Amino acid sequence: MINPEVTEAQKLFNQFKECIQLQYNGQLNIKSSKGRKWIFYYRLGRIVWATGSDHPFRRWRRNMAKYCPDIDISKIRCRGEDIAIDFWDYQLLDVLYKRQKIQREKIHAIVESTIAELFFDLAQELDFASVNCSYSQEVILEMPMSFTNADMSIKQMQDAWSIWSQAGLTNISPNLAPVLRRPEQLQQMVNPSVYKNFVSLINGQFTLRELGMKMKQDVMPVTRSLLPYILKGIIELVPVPDSPLIVESSSSTAKQPRKQTSPLIACVDDSPQVCKILEEIMTRNGLRFIQIQDAVQALPIIIQEKPDLIFLDLIMPIASGYEICTQLRRISAFAQTPVIILTGNDGLVDRVRAKVVGSTDFMSKPIVADRVMNMVRKYLRIPNLSNNNNGGNLQAPSENNF
Repeated sequence: MINPEVTEAQKLFNQFKECIQLQYNGQLNIKSSKGRKWIFYYRLGRIVWATGSDHPFRRWRRNMAKYCPDIDISKIRCRGEDIAIDFWDYQLLDVLYKRQKIQREKIHAIVESTIAELFFDLAQELDFASVNCSYSQEVILEMPMSFTNADMSIKQMQDAWSIWSQAGLTNISPNLAPVLRRPEQLQQMVNPSVYKNFVSLINGQFTLRELGMKMKQDVMPVTRSLLPYILKGIIELVPVPDSPLIVESSSSTAKQPRKQTSPLIACVDDSPQVCKILEEIMTRNGLRFIQIQDAVQALPIIIQEKPDLIFLDLIMPIASGYEICTQLRRISAFAQTPVIILTGNDGLVDRVRAKVVGSTDFMSKPIVADRVMNMVRKYLRIPNLSNNNNGGNLQAPSENNF
């Protein structure tokens, strides 16, 4: 009997080989049935860059820290339009190279590492999902900084995936983050120094790949060493959001007067019902509205759309409102944007924590039109906003408008 997974993989490998034979220029776009995407950029049949999969920002930070430790990533500032393109990471390397901040051999190492990581993630995806391929010449990187042999990359990917699978890690993605769930049980099993390291590193903030780098080891032995604790439920692997670079408005943009359009209100909530109710309230009052039901996509969409006020659900799968708010406040363009936390649990602990991560205000569910519009008027200056709901007891607008 033919294994469909092998057939699926073989079809994909044939696509890569065809690009080599045709000396293809352009993009090979791959999308899985689970919604993940990869883009491989070709020049004369050789791979010059690749993007996609999970955590592109974490991946770029990790490679920069590994190969260019002398560059302070925290000081790098980007415009929103710079990171809106798929190959923003390649373009940023090109800028650093032209400014003589990074040498070509280091760029080659970063390119090789990036492509290898994306190939590995793609190999793991093939074990659980089907993929579709398409070609596009929308972007052709004319001046490649590095070339990679696709045949060699595929061979290295097959070897790496074979070792990973044989170690019993087939179902474990290196993009997941371990978090300690049963510290008391762990404390009885290991010595104090090991336990101290576990507590400081196994906190749900670092992916397995990031732990490997911190421990100066390959991700495979690190993950294999954690496997017994994972199987016993002492450690749990959880998805984590990406960690975008700091985004600033360009000086030219800052000098331009703001367009006289109605404010844009965003709602990040996995509940379609909540989004629909808020949309009806906003549009009825002449405001623009955008709903984001996928927490993983929240930051990229917010960076692109630049809403004037954000309603943010507290409890969502993968990324919580706390995590998203924390990431937003790290981006200078959103440091003062009103962020209203939504929750069904109006507790003191939640209110305190929401304030700690930088939220502007707190609103409990269910959604009520009067309270929603009072909150909008409180934090935005909207001269011609309809005041039909409850205009008698409104507070003066805050100076924290975006």
